[in-house]
Amino acid sequence: MAVARVSFIVFAIIAALYGIVLPATQAQSPAPAPAPTSDGTAIDQGIAYVLMLLALVLTYLIH
Repeated sequence: MAVARVSFIVFAIIAALYGIVLPATQAQSPAPAPAPTSDGTAIDQGIAYVLMLLALVLTYLIH
């Protein structure tokens, strides 16, 4: 009975080591980050449109 208990403990330790070590060896590297969707030109263009509209309104009000 003692031999069966020792072999079961050894088997459990080996199974635990395989369960911990093997998934780590098959791990994949993380995917690269996606490219930015805006490089700032759309924001700059929006600000330019707002400033042009403001200049148009001011010109209309002054004349």
